[in-house]
Amino acid sequence: MIVGVLKDSSPETRVSILPEHLATFKKWKVDVTVESGAGALAFAADEKYIEAGGSIKSRAEVLQGSDIVLSINALSADDISKLKPGAVLLGAYQPLFNGSLMNEWAGKNVTTFSLDMIPRTTRAQSMDVLSSQANIAGYKAVLLAATLYPKYFPMFMTAAGSIKPAKVLILGAGVAGLQAIATAKRLGAVIEVFDTRPAVKEEVMSLGAKFVEVEGAADASKAGGYAVEQTEEFMQRQKAKIAESVAKADIVICTAQIQGRKAPILVTKEMIEAMQNGSVIIDLASSTGGNAELTQDGKTIQHNGVTIVGNSALAGTMSSDASKLYGKNILNFLALIIDKEGQVNLNFEDDLVKGSCITHGGAIVHERVKA
Repeated sequence: MIVGVLKDSSPETRVSILPEHLATFKKWKVDVTVESGAGALAFAADEKYIEAGGSIKSRAEVLQGSDIVLSINALSADDISKLKPGAVLLGAYQPLFNGSLMNEWAGKNVTTFSLDMIPRTTRAQSMDVLSSQANIAGYKAVLLAATLYPKYFPMFMTAAGSIKPAKVLILGAGVAGLQAIATAKRLGAVIEVFDTRPAVKEEVMSLGAKFVEVEGAADASKAGGYAVEQTEEFMQRQKAKIAESVAKADIVICTAQIQGRKAPILVTKEMIEAMQNGSVIIDLASSTGGNAELTQDGKTIQHNGVTIVGNSALAGTMSSDASKLYGKNILNFLALIIDKEGQVNLNFEDDLVKGSCITHGGAIVHERVKA
C-alpha cells in the first residue's frame, strides 16, 4: 500500500508528514511517496524524505498512485479527478463550511476523513489536530502582540523610572487561550480571562490569571472546547463585562469559536474606540468572522490607534513544530485504519473512524455535514 504526501498550496507552510515520521510507516509495511517540495517550507528537504525511506514524485504521480492521500487543506477539482478509484483522503477540510465541496467529493466516490471533526474525547486527544495547532496559535498570538505593542510587557523599576506591566485580556479559555495565558504570564503581563464555561475558572486561575465571570451562561461543557450560543439576556450582561475589561486592556487575544458557525462578536467597534492608542488585538477567530467587529481575515489594520490582526493561521508561522505535531496526529489516526498487513481497513464500528468520516461510498455519511 502507498501513502502519498502532497504539497499544500500557498499560503500553507506546513506539511502532513515529516521525514522523522516515516519510520512508523516502515513498521507498518507501507510505502510513502512525497510530492517534490512538499516539506520545503517546514524545513524538510526532499533529500531527508529519501534518506528516511520515502520516494519523491510529481504531484500527478502521487495523486494517481496513492491509496491514502494526505493533504492539510482541500484539493482542487483537478486533483480529485486524478485520484485512483477508492482512494482515501485525509486532512482538515472544514466540512461544515464546505458542504458543496463535500458533495462534489462524494460524487467522485472519494472516502474523506477530516480530523477537525474527530470527536473530542479522551481517546481522541492524540489525534486532535485542532488542539495541537491551537496550542501553537495561542503561543504565537502573544509573541506577535508583544512585537506590535509599543511598550514593555513586564513591570520594570529602573533609575530612569518605572514601567507598568501590560494588561492582557484573553477571550476564550480553550487550548489556544490557555497557552496564551501561560505565555503572557511568562512575559510578565497582568492577565484577565473571559469564558462562558465556569468549569475552566480553576484552570485559568492556576495559570495566574483573573477569571471574569458572567452569571447565567448556557452549559458549554459538552461542546468540545468550543463556545455555544447564549441567551440574549446573557449576551447583554456579557457585553457590559467585556466592555469594562477591554477598556482597561492593552492587548486583547480573541480565541472564541462556535463549531460550524460564525464566530461570536465579543469586541464591538465602540469597545475598540475606547481602547488606548497603541493597543493591540490579535483575532485567532478571523477565518470564521472574528470576535472583534472590525477584524479582517488575513489582514492587519489600524483603527483609532488600535492595531487589529486577523490571523487564524498562526500555527503555520511555526511550520516545523506545527508539522511535527500535526504529523503525529495523522499517524495516530492512521493506526486506526491500517491493519497489520499494511492495508486500508475502515472499521466504522470505531467511533473515531465513524465520527471523522465525511464522505464514503458515493455519499456524505457524517450526520452534521448532511444537515
